[in-house]
Amino acid sequence: MNINYTQTKKEEASVKRIIKEIHGEEKGPTLVFFGGIHGNEKAGVIALQEVLKNIKPDELNGSIYAISGNLKALEKNQRYINQDLNRLWTRDNINTIKNKNTLNNEEKELLKLLYFLERILKIKSGPFYFFDLHTTSSKTLPFITINDALINRKFSKLFPVPIVLGIEEYLNGPLLSYINTLGYLSLGFESGQHVDVRSIENNLAFINLVLHYTGAINKAEAYNLEYYNQLKEESKSLNRFFEITHLHSINKKDSFKMYEGFKSFQKINKGAKIARNNKEDIYSKHDARIFMPLYQKKGAEGFFIIRDIKPFYLKMSIFLRRIKIDNLLVLFPGISWQNKREGVLKVNLKVAKFFAKPIFHALGYRNRQVTKTHMNLYNRERVAKTRMYKEESWY
Repeated sequence: MNINYTQTKKEEASVKRIIKEIHGEEKGPTLVFFGGIHGNEKAGVIALQEVLKNIKPDELNGSIYAISGNLKALEKNQRYINQDLNRLWTRDNINTIKNKNTLNNEEKELLKLLYFLERILKIKSGPFYFFDLHTTSSKTLPFITINDALINRKFSKLFPVPIVLGIEEYLNGPLLSYINTLGYLSLGFESGQHVDVRSIENNLAFINLVLHYTGAINKAEAYNLEYYNQLKEESKSLNRFFEITHLHSINKKDSFKMYEGFKSFQKINKGAKIARNNKEDIYSKHDARIFMPLYQKKGAEGFFIIRDIKPFYLKMSIFLRRIKIDNLLVLFPGISWQNKREGVLKVNLKVAKFFAKPIFHALGYRNRQVTKTHMNLYNRERVAKTRMYKEESWY
């Protein structure tokens, strides 16, 4: 399908909160797509408009909601107006926003999106699937980011693209991390660079494959194979798991600038000159891969470092989580349950240094909050509504 940005000015100008809402005549899943959470990332909005405009209720199983994120930022083609909307979604922050008298643009947008999210969860029975469509400022292969729950891993493996774990450990407040605390399957799909036409095409392929894998629409296998092969080719067949090992954070006062030529998943050697910050060069401390280097003015993440995850480690972590071996962690001094039902461990910082980070990762503990004396570790596995998805064909 030939689509480019110059052909979509009319659609962009008419972007509304609900891009499309379709309810099928047969029972099925509830799919919720978000596009334009960042206002300079329009490929997801355009692709949703294109894919969903011709779907009729009589050919749909279940329901589809396609929702625009930051309307004012989309209108101005800016990442955000006052704050990054995709860094506000923590429970404490949401409660604070609900009780504020004066709200900035992104706080207002959060409450509107939260209303739709809660409404959908109230009126529909599931199974629920959530997808957040993004693009990046650098050149990149299409890829998926997930919070590390096994249902997210299992569904992500259906797509022939790289899958990156551990984003929740380095970013505080993404929308999908909040949805994961509720236990539902959710994926972030990064389709390419902001204004690259292939970003729209990759989103088209991803959305169509989602409709196929969830059983929302039944089409010939050859039709879906075309989309599968497209993503496989665009991702250079790099369809395996990676995890984030390092983030170079920046603040508003920093004069950060990436050196030209870096793109996501590019291999870099230890000692390579990557960026310049406050008149000092930044060199790689790792033989690894660079991930999401920042080539735009707005943003608090300069670049990430990622590495491959060995298949044996992934299989071992599945086994350990299924037998809930993390119950034994509280037998160690300095480790106790902060909230067992929600999978929150309280770990004394003096004790934590004796536990290698991969141990906690294997058991599903990646997200954390640190105080002066303790660290709270959050487990996505214990809150995951796995039973909701066990009857799905892909499970």
